[in-house]
Amino acid sequence: MTSPQNALCEIQEDPDQAIHLADGCRLSARIWRPVNATQSPVPAILEYLPYRKRDGTADRDALTHPWLAKRGYACIRVDMRGNGDSQGLMEDEYTQQELDDAVEVIDWLARQPWCTGAVGMMGISWGGFNALQVAALKPDPLKAIITLCSTADRFADDIHYKGGCLLNENLGWGATMWSYSSRAPDPALCSDWRALWLERLKAQPFLPSVWLRHQTRDAYWQHGSVCEDFGAIRAATLAVGGWGDGYKNTVPTLVENLKAPVKGIVGPWVHKYPHFAVPEPRIGFLQEALRWWDRWLKGIDTGVENDPDYRAYLMDGVRPARWYTERPGRWIAEDTGATAHLPELTLGLSDTGLGQSTGLDRRVRSPYHCGMDGGEYCAIWLGPDMPGDQRPDDALSACFDGEPLTRDLDIVGAPRVRLKLSADTTQAQIAIRLNHVHPDGASTRITYGVLNLTHRDDHADPTPLTPGAPFEINLALDHIAYRMPRGHKLRVAISSAYWPLIWPSPQTAELHLLDGEITLPHRASGAADEYQFPPPDAEPPRPCETLRAPSHSRRVETDMNTGVTHLILKDDFGLVKDGGHGLISGGSAQETWSIHPDDPLSARGACHWTSEQQREGTSLRTEARCEMWSDHRSFFLKATMQAFENDVEVFSREMEDEIPRDNL
Repeated sequence: MTSPQNALCEIQEDPDQAIHLADGCRLSARIWRPVNATQSPVPAILEYLPYRKRDGTADRDALTHPWLAKRGYACIRVDMRGNGDSQGLMEDEYTQQELDDAVEVIDWLARQPWCTGAVGMMGISWGGFNALQVAALKPDPLKAIITLCSTADRFADDIHYKGGCLLNENLGWGATMWSYSSRAPDPALCSDWRALWLERLKAQPFLPSVWLRHQTRDAYWQHGSVCEDFGAIRAATLAVGGWGDGYKNTVPTLVENLKAPVKGIVGPWVHKYPHFAVPEPRIGFLQEALRWWDRWLKGIDTGVENDPDYRAYLMDGVRPARWYTERPGRWIAEDTGATAHLPELTLGLSDTGLGQSTGLDRRVRSPYHCGMDGGEYCAIWLGPDMPGDQRPDDALSACFDGEPLTRDLDIVGAPRVRLKLSADTTQAQIAIRLNHVHPDGASTRITYGVLNLTHRDDHADPTPLTPGAPFEINLALDHIAYRMPRGHKLRVAISSAYWPLIWPSPQTAELHLLDGEITLPHRASGAADEYQFPPPDAEPPRPCETLRAPSHSRRVETDMNTGVTHLILKDDFGLVKDGGHGLISGGSAQETWSIHPDDPLSARGACHWTSEQQREGTSLRTEARCEMWSDHRSFFLKATMQAFENDVEVFSREMEDEIPRDNL
């Protein structure tokens, strides 16, 4: 579990290294590398993102890249085409152009006199996605990757669709990118920043319209989904995730399926790097990364190949809360594989509860605001975004409770639910939650899954239901590692709606549950850690001046006149001035999700993002707004973009779209 003690190098930084692509597009890279790298070349580690190295990821970059550079690496943070200080235009996420550009960048790095020719790729979220996707293209210099909070399946396990249901993150994250990509290059780096800015504003797509045109698992989603061919990845892969993140399934999936050297780590964290993530405990992620890079980029025997295949944080069952600063628990380790080999416990669903076999004849017709206590799909902004007490949603669901446990039960893996049921409509959806019921009745969500029932057989070719005709589904809930304490109860809660996580079906359905069971993977775990990580380490934070402090709020309002329920999320990301180059940047966002409990066609989402930049008398701002609603046949989208220079509007654009529903 140790790495050779690398002597710390003196490093230099280049804030704007030009990388010219074959088509003439200039990408901007920020590079940290040892000062003597030209005389003693080092491997390169690439992080390749649309999120702006100058301000967007500057805080985390300061903690991470100089740390690795001082230990004998060149760390390269590249703004993708059409973002930050790079030229060109971005058309979509994970396009072939994006991946081809990355391969060009990797080949460019390998040719530099300060590089040994060995390249690694590291990233979280978008950077974790494209690290996997680029690895599948097999560029020769790419020897290893570290992918965090990513996915192997772009349709079934990303922010667009889940179980064939439309995630509202499709609009929410689309609104985020509508704003992110509207920001100008830094005028201090780009003399033609204004022309580049206006070019971006005119050309950038409204991505929710693009994504909503692919409502089934077609070729669009197969592109970039490495699950299509796990064997294509030859680079040694370290996969990292968090139980508080939306991407809980990727790490065990990669560990179970990659043929390349692979190891997995899953902690209690939200969508953050583990050396500064919450909830704690954090780990020495940079030390683990260094061991990985030293082995696969330098050929040093660091022992990583002897690490357990799968290291996961087994969380103690605790009371529900909208936010946790720490999760008690312990680290468990599986030497071979992830969880597929673990023993299983199967419990029947019956009219008398969970674990009984007396027959099942239950009906569920949930009001459409069921799900308000589900929290965010992907907790990222550090607000009150975790699932709350599940009792309000449980009251709107069909619930099956077990007897108090006679011993602790450590659930490790993806619980599976088999159900025989029917519906009284041609379209319907189902949400299944596994909950922890405390002695006083409080209910903590352990894990969950959702399914568009027209996708019951095939995500690529959905088929309408036959009203009243029984059918069977098998639904895997999200992976988890959770200790159920002795004396507490398990609950399976089943609902026909789960707002605002998923958009409702156009028809109000009653589900008739006829037979079912849940299968729980489990393992015997003790009280002590089975693996110990070093404590977190990092470089000092970047120097900056806070001009406006960040704040986050989440509230639910019910209009007593109309009966409509509104979930309102407000995130002010603050305003900061970089202590080095002086750029002032910040922003804020608001999302509102509204629905009437009795009307699926009342569903409406609205997002408003403000992005701010200031430098030496120049103040830039964009206002990005969008809305979505639907009827029985179509989805409707409306979006506007306004850009201001010193409070004078210099650009405006409006778009509207109508997209037919396809069994959704």
